[in-house]
Amino acid sequence: MCGIAGIVGRNPENETLLARMLEKQTHRGPDAKGIWSGEEVCLGHNRLSILDLSEAANQPFISNCGRFVIVFNGEIYNYLELKQSLDYRFRTKSDTEVLLAMYIKYGDKMIYYLNGMFAFSIWDIQEKQLFAARDRFGVKPFYYSMFQTQFLFASEIKTLFAAGVNQTLNEEVWADYFVHGSYGYPEETFFKDIHQLAPGHSLTIRVGDHRPLIKQYYDFVDRVKDQPVFDDEKKLQEEYLELLLNSIQLRFRSDVPVGFNVSGGLDSSILLAMISKIKEGEMQNIEAFTFYTGDDRYDELPWVKDLISKTKSPLNPVLLSQSEVPELIEKVAYFQDEPFGGFPTIAYSKIFEKARQKGFLVLLDGQGMDEAWAGYDYYRSDSQALVQGIKSSLTRPHVFSPELCARAREISYPAPFNNPLQNKQYRDLYYTKIPRALRFNDRVSMMHSTELREPFLDYRLVEMAFAQKREMKIKEDQGKWLPRQLVKKALENIALAPKRPLQTPQREWIGGPLSDFVEDRISKLKTNPWIEKNELDFEWKNYKNGQNDNSFFVWQWINTSFFEG
Repeated sequence: MCGIAGIVGRNPENETLLARMLEKQTHRGPDAKGIWSGEEVCLGHNRLSILDLSEAANQPFISNCGRFVIVFNGEIYNYLELKQSLDYRFRTKSDTEVLLAMYIKYGDKMIYYLNGMFAFSIWDIQEKQLFAARDRFGVKPFYYSMFQTQFLFASEIKTLFAAGVNQTLNEEVWADYFVHGSYGYPEETFFKDIHQLAPGHSLTIRVGDHRPLIKQYYDFVDRVKDQPVFDDEKKLQEEYLELLLNSIQLRFRSDVPVGFNVSGGLDSSILLAMISKIKEGEMQNIEAFTFYTGDDRYDELPWVKDLISKTKSPLNPVLLSQSEVPELIEKVAYFQDEPFGGFPTIAYSKIFEKARQKGFLVLLDGQGMDEAWAGYDYYRSDSQALVQGIKSSLTRPHVFSPELCARAREISYPAPFNNPLQNKQYRDLYYTKIPRALRFNDRVSMMHSTELREPFLDYRLVEMAFAQKREMKIKEDQGKWLPRQLVKKALENIALAPKRPLQTPQREWIGGPLSDFVEDRISKLKTNPWIEKNELDFEWKNYKNGQNDNSFFVWQWINTSFFEG
């Protein structure tokens, strides 16, 4: 897990420019910093050492033949299996070198063999071409920009700003955010001149090209349609369990301590049950982390303690107190670069801070189970909702100028399946829930130089689960039906926390003890040409007076106050 950056183009100042870029993302890799320069390219790397802690595994990494140079962010979980298939003289025990050797053997087809989370770039000195790719679901980030006839890429948006890329806001994406509550399409950012490489895509570019050539290498829809659909629930359980255990085993590969995040819900319970099965007799060395706020209406700490009591794992409860929220919001906003997801994201950041302090540089969590197995309440209805448990409108577009709101697009998502359930799941997996959660979580983990791994997002598990019939996912008005059966015996004496959309008292704190802070942030918007000041004051007054079924629109204002319109 690291930070990558690079410049394709001829400029004598590029190495100096790249050094400045790497400095901006040092938090992603505090253990080493490296630059490799050629005539047409500069590649840079910030290293967080997880596998093969030796200096020999530092990056940029050059192949034995001297033709290829790689910078890589992420983990290739099946690197040991891939290594056995390669006739290559390895100098390290790293997955980076395996990745490079796979490229030498298979070219761009090597991506199909990888099980991991990754964003990498490989420069071919002979062909004078850069090849880059991002993992299937976009766990790891890859941002790029065409700037002054050069191609720049990095792990973070602020890194590209450090190179001089314009900070012009993308008004269409912002308008969509204010009107629809969306966060942009997979290839977009909130900035006009900065783009993302979409999940499951690769790119190639040569010096002098005006834009990269982008290809989709992973067709999720086709993969799902090729999956077996099980009629026998017991057989499906067996097949899924085997893959699930393998996924978690692979994600324990590390040369530093591994812990896990836990809540009181089903996903964490499944993760804990599987870890206990794999690591029987070792649980005292695998620590658990959770956050709480001291508010019984939201905290899951009682359920978490009940769960953990069945193991020997030490539990680290991390308190998010109301008094520290203003400072944390400003700090997290700096690392996020774009609007992010409220108080739960802030609370989550404290977990990684605590893990780092205790020496746990890798944490596992349960992200992805809801989308794969239809866990949200709106999967069980005809609702097109994007957020569980919210009845009022998420946004207040009239607080923003009509000119800006007119730039909002009609948000529509592909519907490649022949049923509404799978189409909703697909939307959440590639356009709404998962992309934003992965971005928020990548930033809060990396701001504390820690690595987050999501075993439930192993592509094999997602494909298998996604392909199954509705009755394997939803039964007796309960989502995630089949995963529930997997852990029924292990959890028969444990009460799980109810499925809830909120885990912090964000609504209450914003309108109560933090209202002065919120008012101060809102006041910074009064000179913003996007804002209708009277409407803003009116809606804020209503919120404080109790019209607060949801706080998303107020959180939008707080987020926006960190940007210039």
